[in-house]
Amino acid sequence: MHNKLTEIESPDSATLAYGEQVKALLSMSDPAEWVEDLWTIYTGYMIAQTELGHNPRASDLFCTFRELVFFFQKIEERKAA
Repeated sequence: MHNKLTEIESPDSATLAYGEQVKALLSMSDPAEWVEDLWTIYTGYMIAQTELGHNPRASDLFCTFRELVFFFQKIEERKAA
């Protein structure tokens, strides 16, 4: 179910393709559940850091995590409106 986006696609068709992927993702569970699962995943990652050692990308990973949480929270707000 992976839709490859090519350089010849228009921005609108690329946006629609991404939208379909997001729709499929959100059909798996509620946005609030995604946020809860993300916190569980990130918490486990942080706990494992003592065993895994220093990761120079740790701050980048946190920013990615934060943006994903914000994304799902925005989706949840849209559903509530």
